[in-house]
Amino acid sequence: MKSVKIENIICYPVKIGSGNQLLAKIELTNGVYGWGASGLSTREQAVIGAINHYREFLVGKDPLRIEAAWQEMYRSQYFEGGRVLAAAISAIDLALYDIKGKLLQIPVFELLGGKQREHVECFASLRFKSRDELFEKADILLKVGWKVLRLAPAEYESSEDGRTFEPRESIGELSEWVSALRKKVGSNVVIGIDYHHRLSVPETASFIHKMPTGTLDFIEEPIRDESPQAYQSLRQLINVPFAIGEEFSSKWQFLPYIESNLTQFIRLDVCNVGGLTESKKVAAMAEAHYIDLMPHNPLGPICTAASIHLAASCTNFNWLEEINTQAEQMGTNDPRIYTQQPLLKKNRYEVPETVGLGVEVNEALLQEEEFRFLEVPHLKRKDGSFTNW
Repeated sequence: MKSVKIENIICYPVKIGSGNQLLAKIELTNGVYGWGASGLSTREQAVIGAINHYREFLVGKDPLRIEAAWQEMYRSQYFEGGRVLAAAISAIDLALYDIKGKLLQIPVFELLGGKQREHVECFASLRFKSRDELFEKADILLKVGWKVLRLAPAEYESSEDGRTFEPRESIGELSEWVSALRKKVGSNVVIGIDYHHRLSVPETASFIHKMPTGTLDFIEEPIRDESPQAYQSLRQLINVPFAIGEEFSSKWQFLPYIESNLTQFIRLDVCNVGGLTESKKVAAMAEAHYIDLMPHNPLGPICTAASIHLAASCTNFNWLEEINTQAEQMGTNDPRIYTQQPLLKKNRYEVPETVGLGVEVNEALLQEEEFRFLEVPHLKRKDGSFTNW
């Protein structure tokens, strides 16, 4: 095994279901391979460029020295860090864990300290454009056993052109819908909402204050995350727990939010933060501050599988995001492409005993696909100024 080396790294940027995914395959000299994925959606070409740079010095290296590879990738440029480089490192790191599990014939969670749970419970990501759609999908999910609903409003899609969004108008409408949902489902269902950094500090405070106390169990990234001080100001205005971190690309970005207890849930993304190597360090930091993980999982089965292995090995795990539910299928887990993948059972995933990450990919089908540029909605206010999606 010591003589086995990295022989090649191949990137596959493809549209799968509702969005683009960037898969990375690492091949070894003995024919073993591993799959990873990047989380920087809609900027795949930038990440491919970074992976190709890393490929130049990773070919010929020992695939088992994962931490050493991580450190070399992170420190191999004067301008270290950033979301593009972290997304590239994430894809490579996950593929190396997949490889190591296969070489040792063990599941990846065994490389992370062994499993602490038999299954991983999920929260349902519930997209909606109207009050009726919100209630309809919530009914479907609750009937099959979901206990946690994370609301993902897409009411901007109901505008005449699908591109207009007024944050202040949104909070009035949504506060009524969410308050009605809480009254309908009772107190035993966990309800959170992802405002996708569309609001300002005073808009967020207004939104929360328009609803009865206890309506929301958490609010996810209502404002942008570049300024911990802004979240500190917001914390003084509202008492709803925060869920923050899906865009963070290192443990250092998480540090001020963890040390100051600015977030109550860590929205870590294994495909953005630097792979499983960095994820375990963030998880340990969070554990020391009694903060639970609630991993971001908007991509495909590689991200899901890696998140399951992470969740299985961490004591401070809470829920994993799931976007393909009984209420809505985003198609990101297309079985034609992912011939082996974790299978959702009602609202949970069993921790797999398969070697590596437990995902297999139809590479021939990937090779037939052509890359297509994809953009997220570019939203504007009614006055024509740009606003966040």
